[in-house]
Amino acid sequence: MTTTTAEALPGIRVAGWALAALGAATLAIVAFTTPWRALPAAAPSVPPDPTRDFTPDQIARSEAFDAAVSVPAYLSLGLTLVVAGVLVSTPLGARLLGRLRGPWWLRVLLGILVLSVAVEILRWPLGMWSETYLREFGLSTQNWPAWAADRAKNIGIRTGLTAIMVLAVVALARRYRRWWIPAAAGAFALTVAASFAYPVLIEPVFNDFTPMPAGQLRDDLLGMAARDGVPVEDVLVADASRRTTALNAYVSGFGATRRIVVYDTLLRAPADEVELVVAHELGHAKAGDVLYGTLVGALGAACGACLLYLVTSWRPVRRRTGIASVADPKAVGLVMGLLSLATVLSGPAQNLVSRHIEARADAHALDLTRDPAAFVSMQRRLSVTNISDLSPDAFEYFLYVSHPTAPQRISMARSWALLNGMREP
Repeated sequence: MTTTTAEALPGIRVAGWALAALGAATLAIVAFTTPWRALPAAAPSVPPDPTRDFTPDQIARSEAFDAAVSVPAYLSLGLTLVVAGVLVSTPLGARLLGRLRGPWWLRVLLGILVLSVAVEILRWPLGMWSETYLREFGLSTQNWPAWAADRAKNIGIRTGLTAIMVLAVVALARRYRRWWIPAAAGAFALTVAASFAYPVLIEPVFNDFTPMPAGQLRDDLLGMAARDGVPVEDVLVADASRRTTALNAYVSGFGATRRIVVYDTLLRAPADEVELVVAHELGHAKAGDVLYGTLVGALGAACGACLLYLVTSWRPVRRRTGIASVADPKAVGLVMGLLSLATVLSGPAQNLVSRHIEARADAHALDLTRDPAAFVSMQRRLSVTNISDLSPDAFEYFLYVSHPTAPQRISMARSWALLNGMREP
C-alpha cells in the first residue's frame, strides 16, 4: 500500500512529537539517575597510573594484545558500516530481495536470512583472525569446532531476534498507517521480555551451570549477599574454562530466581578476591542496574521505532533505496541497515553510562568488604589474566570501553581508602 505525502504528513508530525517526548524522557532519566560520581566530592583525588601497579612487561603485553585484536575489530566495524550504508543509501538491497518469491512473510524471513548469512560469511574470517590472537596470548582454550559452534549459536540467536523485530515492523506497516505506535509498544515489551528470558533461555546455550559445592567460600558468598540485603537463590559455577582463561562473575536473574554465577576460572584466585568480584556484582543487584538498564533500553527501543517510521517516511530515503513503503518485503534491507547504524551510533552513549554504573558497583564492593588492598590485588589479577587494555586511546575509549580501566578502578580504591581513614594500598 502507498500513502500520499498529504495523507502521511499528520502521522509524521505525531511520530515526531512522540519521538521528541520519548527521547526527552529517556535523556532526563539517564541524566538524573546515572551515578556521575561514584565517591563523595570530598574523596581525595588519586590519579590513575599504570606504571605504579603493572610491570613494564605487563604493560607491553597489554599494548601488544590490544594492537593485535584492534585490527580485525575495526575491520569488522568498518564492514558493518559499509554494508549498512549500502542498504540505507542504494537500491541494491531492494533489487536483491526483489528476486525472492512467495508470501510476503516468507520473503521477509528469507530476506533477513540472506542478508545475515551474506554479512556473516564476510565477517567469519575476521572472527577467525581475532580468535588466533586470543589463542596466541593464551586467552582462548577452544578448538575450532567448539569456536564455530559457539559463533553459530550467537549468530542464530541474533538473527532470530532480528527476524522477530523486522517481521513485526513489516506486518504492522501492512496493517496500520501509523504503525509506529504498536511498533514502539512492541519494541518496549520485547526488550523487557528478552532481558527477563536471557538468564533462562540464552545463558544455558553457551555454558553449563552446576551448584557450587558446600564449603567456606559458598557460605561466605551467601552470607555476604544476606548482609548486603540482596536475596540470592543459589551460587552456581559456569564452565567458562572450556572456552577461555578469563576471570569473571555476575549476578543473574530477578527476585526469587537471582543467583550468583562464578566462572570456574575465577575459583583459582584467593577467596578474598573472589568475594570482591562478587561484591561488585551484588552492587549491580542492590542498585537494580539490570532492571534500570532494561527499562532505559526499552525506552530507547520505543524511540527507535518512532525514528524508524520517520526515516522510512522521508522521500529521499525511499527514492534512493527504491522502497515505496516499509510494508514492502523489499524494505527488509533498509530496516536492517538502519538497525545496524542505530546499534553502532548508540554504543558510545551506552558505554558512557555503563562506565559510571560500573564505578558505583566498585564503590559498593569497597563499602561492603572494606578491603581496598584486596580490591587493588583483585584488579591487578583480573587485568593481567584478561589482558585488559590499561591505557586505551581516546577514540577506542569512546567507542568500545564499557568499564573504567584497571588503573582508574585502582585509583578509586585508593581514593576510597584515604576517604575512610585507611592507608593507601
